[in-house]
Amino acid sequence: MHEPIVWIRGERAGLGPFSSNLVDLYWQWEQDPGVLVGYGRQTPDSLENRREGFQHQARGTDDQLRFTVYDVTTDPPTPAGTTAVLIDHHVRTGEFVIQLGPASRGNGIGTEATRLTLDYAFHVTNLRCVHLSVLSPNLAAIRAYEKAGFRRIGERRNSGYWLGKLANETLMDAIPADFPGPSAVRQAVEPDR
Repeated sequence: MHEPIVWIRGERAGLGPFSSNLVDLYWQWEQDPGVLVGYGRQTPDSLENRREGFQHQARGTDDQLRFTVYDVTTDPPTPAGTTAVLIDHHVRTGEFVIQLGPASRGNGIGTEATRLTLDYAFHVTNLRCVHLSVLSPNLAAIRAYEKAGFRRIGERRNSGYWLGKLANETLMDAIPADFPGPSAVRQAVEPDR
């Protein structure tokens, strides 16, 4: 097995390509109850459907950033989750999505992967704004997003369910001027600065 490709890295997390070799693992993470509840999805997906969905995602590269998140504290780096930014090129914005495997939660990997994805979105893809919505009871996710550079901008009422109860969604966004840094992209491009 070859060592994974990691394009940009921080202290705990790194981002590499979305990979067909990892589709079965992506599917396992997506079926985890913590991910299903976090996304407000009520039904699991079949592995066959996920494999077919990957082929569609792999072809749609102009309107999306998709990364595999790696835990770079292991040798070699271990797949830990995925991030995505679904881009609207007309207005230069994108919607952020993340999922982490259960073993990779609660140790800062998600926060750093979110910051690295924003770094790429702002400094390579040149987006003006990245936004997300998160179910309001998901306080751990909201704290991680805030640490990575997102700000709360509002709430959508009664728009989801959390553990069987009606829940609001917290709306958040990030812009380049608020990027907390440091920029791994800048360090890769201009290592002497």
